[in-house]
Amino acid sequence: MIPFFAVVQVLISAALVTLVLMHSGREAGFGGMGFTPQSQGGTHIVERNLTRLTTVMGVLFFVNTVILYRLLA
Repeated sequence: MIPFFAVVQVLISAALVTLVLMHSGREAGFGGMGFTPQSQGGTHIVERNLTRLTTVMGVLFFVNTVILYRLLA
């Protein structure tokens, strides 16, 4: 079970880093390359969905970390 959760941890980590970089401003991260749409008036639906997805991945990262801790302790 430990190798499975270790691989999942690496995959979640890579996804979380990518999502956080997509949140960066215009000149930094993936946002500077045009991967996130810029809205003029308010929060764009894609930006809200990106925030939700980042939150879900953060929670999954936390849960998987706790599972790995319990398996190794």
